[in-house]
Amino acid sequence: MKEHILQTDKGKVVYWRSDNWDVSRDTLFFLHGLTADHSMFDGQIPAFEKKYNLLTWDTPAHGKSRPFAEFDFADTSDYIKSILDKNAVEKVVLIGQSLGGFLSQSFIKRYPDHVKGFVSIDSTPYGSGYYSGLDIWILKQVEWMAHLYPLRWMKKAMAKQVSVTRKAYENMMRMLAPYGKNELCHLMGLGYAGFLDDNCELKIPCPVLLILGEKDTTGKVAQYNKAWTKQTGYPLKIISDAAHNVNVDKPDEVNACIYEFLSEIRGVCMSSILIKDTTREERERIVADSIGNIDGACDGCAAGLAEMYQDYIDGKKEIRDINMEFCVRRKS
Repeated sequence: MKEHILQTDKGKVVYWRSDNWDVSRDTLFFLHGLTADHSMFDGQIPAFEKKYNLLTWDTPAHGKSRPFAEFDFADTSDYIKSILDKNAVEKVVLIGQSLGGFLSQSFIKRYPDHVKGFVSIDSTPYGSGYYSGLDIWILKQVEWMAHLYPLRWMKKAMAKQVSVTRKAYENMMRMLAPYGKNELCHLMGLGYAGFLDDNCELKIPCPVLLILGEKDTTGKVAQYNKAWTKQTGYPLKIISDAAHNVNVDKPDEVNACIYEFLSEIRGVCMSSILIKDTTREERERIVADSIGNIDGACDGCAAGLAEMYQDYIDGKKEIRDINMEFCVRRKS
Protein backbone atom coordinates (compact mmCIF):
# COMPACT_ATOMS: atom_id res chain seq x y z
CA MET A 1 0.00 0.00 0.00
CA LYS A 2 1.42 3.35 -1.04
CA GLU A 3 0.76 6.50 0.98
CA HIS A 4 -0.88 9.48 -0.72
CA ILE A 5 -2.08 12.89 0.46
CA LEU A 6 -5.30 14.73 -0.34
CA GLN A 7 -4.91 18.43 0.44
CA THR A 8 -8.03 20.17 1.73
CA ASP A 9 -8.74 23.66 3.05
CA LYS A 10 -8.89 22.24 6.58
CA GLY A 11 -5.78 20.09 6.54
CA LYS A 12 -4.26 17.07 4.82
CA VAL A 13 -6.01 13.72 4.51
CA VAL A 14 -3.61 10.78 4.30
CA TYR A 15 -4.79 7.71 2.43
CA TRP A 16 -3.27 4.52 1.07
CA ARG A 17 -3.72 2.86 -2.31
CA SER A 18 -2.81 -0.71 -3.22
CA ASP A 19 0.29 -1.14 -5.36
CA ASN A 20 -1.12 -3.50 -7.99
CA TRP A 21 -3.85 -1.13 -9.17
CA ASP A 22 -5.93 -2.48 -12.06
CA VAL A 23 -8.83 -0.43 -13.45
CA SER A 24 -10.71 -3.61 -14.43
CA ARG A 25 -11.01 -4.68 -10.78
CA ASP A 26 -13.54 -3.73 -8.16
CA THR A 27 -12.35 -1.22 -5.55
CA LEU A 28 -12.80 -1.64 -1.79
CA PHE A 29 -12.50 1.36 0.54
CA PHE A 30 -11.87 0.48 4.20
CA LEU A 31 -12.97 3.15 6.71
CA HIS A 32 -11.90 2.76 10.34
CA GLY A 33 -13.67 3.60 13.58
CA LEU A 34 -13.61 6.60 15.91
CA THR A 35 -10.18 7.32 17.51
CA ALA A 36 -8.64 4.49 15.45
CA ASP A 37 -6.61 4.59 12.22
CA HIS A 38 -5.97 2.61 9.05
CA SER A 39 -3.88 -0.01 10.88
CA MET A 40 -7.03 -1.66 12.22
CA PHE A 41 -7.39 -3.19 8.73
CA ASP A 42 -3.94 -4.82 8.71
CA GLY A 43 -5.74 -8.17 8.86
CA GLN A 44 -7.79 -7.38 5.76
CA ILE A 45 -5.31 -5.81 3.33
CA PRO A 46 -3.26 -8.97 2.57
CA ALA A 47 -6.43 -11.01 2.13
CA PHE A 48 -7.89 -8.78 -0.59
CA GLU A 49 -5.03 -6.95 -2.32
CA LYS A 50 -4.39 -9.65 -4.94
CA LYS A 51 -7.94 -9.60 -6.30
CA TYR A 52 -9.18 -6.06 -5.61
CA ASN A 53 -8.06 -2.46 -5.73
CA LEU A 54 -7.83 -1.28 -2.13
CA LEU A 55 -8.12 2.14 -0.53
CA THR A 56 -7.95 3.04 3.13
CA TRP A 57 -7.30 6.24 5.04
CA ASP A 58 -6.79 7.95 8.32
CA THR A 59 -10.10 9.77 8.73
CA PRO A 60 -9.74 13.56 9.12
CA ALA A 61 -8.46 14.41 12.63
CA HIS A 62 -7.23 10.82 13.09
CA GLY A 63 -3.78 9.24 12.86
CA LYS A 64 -1.64 10.88 10.18
CA SER A 65 -4.52 13.14 9.09
CA ARG A 66 -3.72 15.52 11.94
CA PRO A 67 -3.76 18.34 12.77
CA PHE A 68 -7.11 18.97 11.14
CA ALA A 69 -9.71 21.67 11.61
CA GLU A 70 -13.16 20.61 12.74
CA PHE A 71 -15.08 18.68 10.10
CA ASP A 72 -18.58 17.39 9.50
CA PHE A 73 -19.84 14.37 7.64
CA ALA A 74 -20.54 16.34 4.47
CA ASP A 75 -16.82 17.17 4.38
CA THR A 76 -15.77 13.55 4.72
CA SER A 77 -18.16 12.49 1.95
CA ASP A 78 -16.59 15.04 -0.37
CA TYR A 79 -13.09 13.89 0.60
CA ILE A 80 -13.99 10.28 -0.18
CA LYS A 81 -15.40 11.37 -3.55
CA SER A 82 -12.21 13.33 -4.29
CA ILE A 83 -10.08 10.28 -3.54
CA LEU A 84 -12.25 8.12 -5.81
CA ASP A 85 -12.04 10.71 -8.59
CA LYS A 86 -8.26 10.98 -8.28
CA ASN A 87 -8.03 7.23 -8.75
CA ALA A 88 -10.64 6.98 -11.54
CA VAL A 89 -13.05 4.88 -9.46
CA GLU A 90 -16.66 5.11 -10.65
CA LYS A 91 -18.21 2.75 -8.09
CA VAL A 92 -16.82 1.53 -4.80
CA VAL A 93 -17.56 -1.05 -2.14
CA LEU A 94 -17.45 0.71 1.23
CA ILE A 95 -16.34 -1.32 4.25
CA GLY A 96 -16.82 0.76 7.38
CA GLN A 97 -16.13 -0.16 11.00
CA SER A 98 -18.10 1.79 13.64
CA LEU A 99 -17.59 5.48 12.71
CA GLY A 100 -16.52 4.21 9.28
CA GLY A 101 -20.01 2.79 8.87
CA PHE A 102 -21.50 6.20 9.66
CA LEU A 103 -19.21 7.82 7.09
CA SER A 104 -20.14 5.17 4.53
CA GLN A 105 -23.84 5.91 4.99
CA SER A 106 -23.13 9.63 4.83
CA PHE A 107 -21.40 9.07 1.47
CA ILE A 108 -24.29 6.92 0.22
CA LYS A 109 -26.67 9.72 1.23
CA ARG A 110 -24.82 12.17 -1.03
CA TYR A 111 -23.40 9.94 -3.78
CA PRO A 112 -25.71 6.90 -4.06
CA ASP A 113 -24.81 6.18 -7.68
CA HIS A 114 -21.14 5.69 -6.82
CA VAL A 115 -21.53 2.80 -4.37
CA LYS A 116 -21.63 -0.85 -5.41
CA GLY A 117 -21.93 -2.37 -1.94
CA PHE A 118 -21.70 -1.55 1.77
CA VAL A 119 -20.30 -3.69 4.58
CA SER A 120 -21.05 -2.40 8.08
CA ILE A 121 -18.70 -3.75 10.74
CA ASP A 122 -20.09 -3.12 14.25
CA SER A 123 -21.60 0.18 13.13
CA THR A 124 -25.21 1.34 13.48
CA PRO A 125 -27.87 2.53 11.04
CA TYR A 126 -28.99 5.88 9.79
CA GLY A 127 -32.64 6.50 10.64
CA SER A 128 -34.38 8.26 13.50
CA GLY A 129 -36.54 5.31 14.49
CA TYR A 130 -33.65 3.31 15.93
CA TYR A 131 -32.61 5.83 18.58
CA SER A 132 -34.51 6.89 21.68
CA GLY A 133 -34.45 10.38 23.13
CA LEU A 134 -32.18 9.08 25.89
CA ASP A 135 -29.79 7.56 23.34
CA ILE A 136 -29.46 10.92 21.61
CA TRP A 137 -29.04 12.81 24.88
CA ILE A 138 -26.20 10.49 25.98
CA LEU A 139 -24.37 10.92 22.67
CA LYS A 140 -24.50 14.68 23.11
CA GLN A 141 -22.79 14.39 26.50
CA VAL A 142 -19.84 12.23 25.38
CA GLU A 143 -17.19 14.96 25.16
CA TRP A 144 -17.60 16.52 28.58
CA MET A 145 -18.22 13.17 30.25
CA ALA A 146 -14.98 11.78 28.81
CA HIS A 147 -13.08 14.61 30.50
CA LEU A 148 -14.06 13.17 33.89
CA TYR A 149 -11.70 10.21 33.51
CA PRO A 150 -7.88 10.08 33.77
CA LEU A 151 -6.38 9.76 30.30
CA ARG A 152 -4.34 6.60 30.89
CA TRP A 153 -7.27 4.82 32.54
CA MET A 154 -9.64 5.95 29.77
CA LYS A 155 -7.40 4.61 26.99
CA LYS A 156 -7.03 1.24 28.68
CA ALA A 157 -10.78 1.03 29.31
CA MET A 158 -11.54 1.90 25.67
CA ALA A 159 -9.08 -0.68 24.35
CA LYS A 160 -10.42 -3.36 26.68
CA GLN A 161 -14.03 -2.67 25.73
CA VAL A 162 -13.48 -3.06 21.97
CA SER A 163 -11.37 -6.23 22.10
CA VAL A 164 -11.37 -9.86 23.15
CA THR A 165 -7.91 -10.87 21.94
CA ARG A 166 -4.60 -9.44 23.10
CA LYS A 167 -3.80 -8.52 19.50
CA ALA A 168 -6.90 -6.34 19.20
CA TYR A 169 -6.27 -4.73 22.59
CA GLU A 170 -2.68 -3.81 21.68
CA ASN A 171 -3.76 -2.53 18.27
CA MET A 172 -6.28 -0.18 19.90
CA MET A 173 -3.74 1.04 22.44
CA ARG A 174 -1.30 1.86 19.63
CA MET A 175 -3.99 3.76 17.74
CA LEU A 176 -4.91 5.76 20.86
CA ALA A 177 -1.30 6.53 21.78
CA PRO A 178 -0.88 9.84 19.85
CA TYR A 179 -3.82 11.60 21.50
CA GLY A 180 -3.68 13.89 24.51
CA LYS A 181 -6.76 14.17 26.69
CA ASN A 182 -8.29 17.31 25.16
CA GLU A 183 -7.80 16.06 21.61
CA LEU A 184 -9.18 12.61 22.36
CA CYS A 185 -12.27 13.89 24.18
CA HIS A 186 -12.98 16.47 21.47
CA LEU A 187 -12.55 13.86 18.74
CA MET A 188 -15.16 11.64 20.36
CA GLY A 189 -17.49 14.62 20.62
CA LEU A 190 -16.94 15.47 16.94
CA GLY A 191 -17.70 11.94 15.82
CA TYR A 192 -21.01 11.62 17.63
CA ALA A 193 -22.06 15.21 16.94
CA GLY A 194 -21.36 14.62 13.25
CA PHE A 195 -23.59 11.57 13.25
CA LEU A 196 -26.44 13.31 15.07
CA ASP A 197 -26.31 16.27 12.67
CA ASP A 198 -26.21 14.05 9.57
CA ASN A 199 -28.59 11.28 10.59
CA CYS A 200 -31.72 10.92 8.47
CA GLU A 201 -34.01 8.34 6.96
CA LEU A 202 -31.81 6.66 4.35
CA LYS A 203 -32.65 4.29 1.52
CA ILE A 204 -29.49 2.38 0.63
CA PRO A 205 -29.66 1.47 -3.08
CA CYS A 206 -26.91 -1.18 -3.05
CA PRO A 207 -26.43 -4.59 -1.39
CA VAL A 208 -25.60 -4.40 2.34
CA LEU A 209 -23.92 -6.80 4.77
CA LEU A 210 -23.96 -6.31 8.54
CA ILE A 211 -21.16 -7.85 10.64
CA LEU A 212 -21.27 -7.87 14.44
CA GLY A 213 -18.94 -9.16 17.11
CA GLU A 214 -20.82 -11.50 19.43
CA LYS A 215 -19.25 -9.83 22.47
CA ASP A 216 -19.66 -6.22 21.33
CA THR A 217 -20.68 -4.31 24.48
CA THR A 218 -20.00 -0.85 23.08
CA GLY A 219 -23.11 1.18 23.77
CA LYS A 220 -26.16 -0.44 22.19
CA VAL A 221 -24.42 -1.51 18.97
CA ALA A 222 -25.63 -5.11 19.23
CA GLN A 223 -29.22 -4.02 19.86
CA TYR A 224 -29.16 -1.55 16.96
CA ASN A 225 -27.81 -4.20 14.56
CA LYS A 226 -30.54 -6.66 15.45
CA ALA A 227 -33.12 -3.94 14.86
CA TRP A 228 -31.39 -2.98 11.61
CA THR A 229 -31.54 -6.48 10.15
CA LYS A 230 -35.13 -6.93 11.31
CA GLN A 231 -36.23 -3.63 9.79
CA THR A 232 -34.44 -3.99 6.44
CA GLY A 233 -33.76 -7.67 5.89
CA TYR A 234 -30.04 -7.02 5.47
CA PRO A 235 -28.07 -10.17 6.36
CA LEU A 236 -26.39 -10.04 9.78
CA LYS A 237 -23.29 -12.16 10.40
CA ILE A 238 -22.42 -12.55 14.08
CA ILE A 239 -18.80 -13.49 14.76
CA SER A 240 -18.23 -15.52 17.92
CA ASP A 241 -15.65 -14.60 20.55
CA ALA A 242 -15.15 -11.11 19.09
CA ALA A 243 -15.94 -7.61 20.35
CA HIS A 244 -16.44 -4.20 18.72
CA ASN A 245 -13.18 -4.36 16.72
CA VAL A 246 -14.28 -7.71 15.35
CA ASN A 247 -12.12 -7.48 12.23
CA VAL A 248 -9.02 -7.30 14.46
CA ASP A 249 -10.22 -9.96 16.90
CA LYS A 250 -11.25 -12.41 14.16
CA PRO A 251 -9.81 -11.26 10.82
CA ASP A 252 -10.15 -14.60 9.01
CA GLU A 253 -13.83 -14.98 9.87
CA VAL A 254 -14.60 -11.38 8.89
CA ASN A 255 -12.64 -11.73 5.64
CA ALA A 256 -14.61 -14.85 4.74
CA CYS A 257 -17.89 -12.98 5.27
CA ILE A 258 -16.70 -10.10 3.09
CA TYR A 259 -15.49 -12.47 0.34
CA GLU A 260 -18.86 -14.21 0.26
CA PHE A 261 -20.64 -10.84 0.07
CA LEU A 262 -18.39 -9.63 -2.76
CA SER A 263 -19.08 -12.80 -4.75
CA GLU A 264 -22.80 -12.32 -4.30
CA ILE A 265 -22.87 -8.67 -5.33
CA ARG A 266 -20.73 -9.36 -8.38
CA GLY A 267 -23.37 -11.83 -9.48
CA VAL A 268 -26.08 -9.23 -8.90
CA CYS A 269 -24.18 -6.50 -10.70
CA MET A 270 -23.43 -8.77 -13.65
CA SER A 271 -27.07 -9.80 -14.04
CA SER A 272 -27.25 -7.04 -16.67
CA ILE A 273 -24.42 -6.23 -19.06
CA LEU A 274 -26.18 -3.29 -20.69
CA ILE A 275 -24.17 -0.06 -20.86
CA LYS A 276 -26.72 1.75 -18.69
CA ASP A 277 -26.30 -0.86 -15.93
CA THR A 278 -22.50 -1.10 -15.90
CA THR A 279 -19.47 1.08 -15.31
CA ARG A 280 -16.54 1.24 -17.68
CA GLU A 281 -14.42 -0.92 -15.36
CA GLU A 282 -17.20 -3.54 -15.23
CA ARG A 283 -17.41 -3.58 -19.04
CA GLU A 284 -13.64 -3.99 -19.26
CA ARG A 285 -13.87 -6.96 -16.92
CA ILE A 286 -16.79 -8.50 -18.85
CA VAL A 287 -14.78 -8.36 -22.08
CA ALA A 288 -11.56 -9.54 -20.41
CA ASP A 289 -13.32 -12.47 -18.74
CA SER A 290 -15.00 -13.49 -22.01
CA ILE A 291 -11.78 -13.32 -23.99
CA GLY A 292 -10.01 -15.30 -21.30
CA ASN A 293 -12.64 -18.04 -21.59
CA ILE A 294 -12.06 -18.53 -25.32
CA ASP A 295 -8.39 -17.65 -25.58
CA GLY A 296 -7.15 -21.22 -25.41
CA ALA A 297 -9.39 -22.32 -28.29
CA CYS A 298 -8.67 -19.29 -30.44
CA ASP A 299 -4.93 -18.88 -30.44
CA GLY A 300 -3.87 -15.40 -31.50
CA CYS A 301 -7.34 -13.87 -31.86
CA ALA A 302 -7.75 -12.36 -28.39
CA ALA A 303 -6.24 -9.02 -29.37
CA GLY A 304 -8.62 -8.69 -32.29
CA LEU A 305 -11.62 -9.50 -30.15
CA ALA A 306 -10.60 -6.94 -27.56
CA GLU A 307 -10.47 -4.30 -30.29
CA MET A 308 -13.81 -5.48 -31.65
CA TYR A 309 -15.53 -4.82 -28.30
CA GLN A 310 -13.85 -1.47 -27.61
CA ASP A 311 -17.03 0.43 -28.52
CA TYR A 312 -18.85 -1.52 -25.80
CA ILE A 313 -16.16 -0.70 -23.25
CA ASP A 314 -16.35 2.97 -24.29
CA GLY A 315 -20.13 2.95 -23.82
CA LYS A 316 -20.93 3.52 -27.51
CA LYS A 317 -22.47 0.21 -28.60
CA GLU A 318 -24.11 -2.70 -26.82
CA ILE A 319 -22.56 -6.17 -27.15
CA ARG A 320 -25.60 -7.44 -28.99
CA ASP A 321 -25.21 -4.71 -31.65
CA ILE A 322 -21.51 -5.45 -32.10
CA ASN A 323 -22.26 -9.16 -32.45
CA MET A 324 -25.00 -8.50 -35.01
CA GLU A 325 -22.68 -6.27 -37.06
CA PHE A 326 -20.04 -9.00 -36.96
CA CYS A 327 -22.53 -11.62 -38.18
CA VAL A 328 -23.64 -9.37 -41.06
CA ARG A 329 -20.01 -8.84 -42.13
CA ARG A 330 -19.32 -12.56 -42.06
CA LYS A 331 -22.36 -13.34 -44.24
CA SER A 332 -21.43 -10.67 -46.76
